Amino acid sequence: MLDRLKLFGGNSNPELTAKICQHLQIPQGKAVVQTFSDGEIMVEIGENVRGRDVFVMQSTCSPVNHNLMELLVLMDALKRASAWRITAVLPYYGYARQDTKVLPRVPISAKLVADLITVAGGHRVICLDLHANQIQGFFDIPVDNLFAAPVLLEYIRQYFNGELVVVSPDAGGVERARAFAKRLHASLAIIDKRRDEDQKVKAMHIVGEVEGKAAIILDDMVDTGGTLTEAAKALAENGALSINACCTHAVLSGNAIGRIEESAIENLIVTDSIPLQPETKGCKKIKVLTVANLLGEAIKRTHLNDSVSSLFV
Repeated sequence: MLDRLKLFGGNSNPELTAKICQHLQIPQGKAVVQTFSDGEIMVEIGENVRGRDVFVMQSTCSPVNHNLMELLVLMDALKRASAWRITAVLPYYGYARQDTKVLPRVPISAKLVADLITVAGGHRVICLDLHANQIQGFFDIPVDNLFAAPVLLEYIRQYFNGELVVVSPDAGGVERARAFAKRLHASLAIIDKRRDEDQKVKAMHIVGEVEGKAAIILDDMVDTGGTLTEAAKALAENGALSINACCTHAVLSGNAIGRIEESAIENLIVTDSIPLQPETKGCKKIKVLTVANLLGEAIKRTHLNDSVSSLFV
């Protein structure tokens, strides 16, 4: 049933691409994706894709611009090789935080990336936990925004006991935290996050009861770790029994690992939407869950024109 499906991958997350192929029980598409000495990207498709339903797996994580360009060149090569349909599978969507004009004369880069993917030949996009839902509207092609919630919830139910409280580290994540709390039959708390004059995060106040409870901080991504560690500090000061954190995208830039190691966070549960860097893999606090089966199932259902609604829980 999947003989006309082809899955290609760039160099951003080869392990996840291999796991998805294993789930689908199909070989990975043959392609050479490499860089010339001057930095230009070269792609050569190594098999016939004419009339095939092609999926391109690429996280636009660090180095963001290089991985984004790999995706675009790979899609253009497939388009010119007469692929029937090209679906961009983006476990992590780079530039997603630049989704609105927060100041005069600044770009909306998330929209620009959407336009680039469409022009490169994309007919459809599969994403995972977009930073802002309105990014789906930046595309003129269908977008399926999956959620890593089923993967994270399964782990939490298995390893966390006692009275739980799900904590949103800022007001923007309240809807996500409320949905988690409902499924876990847990209470909800919100961190009133503010920044000082140097734009450093300061968690000022907690809305909700956390004393004597097992706190789980929930966010869509952790970048520098400033928001996460300040939230953990506030929870510890307010009597949380234990402090753990969950996020989908482990960006972990700058001194994020050092902050997490020194913080009150016991475990940081992340997915493999972004591959961990060698220096990050040594952090014993980080637990990685795979989203390969989730993405693989979405790819399979898209190819077979089946509903993917049940994957949005």
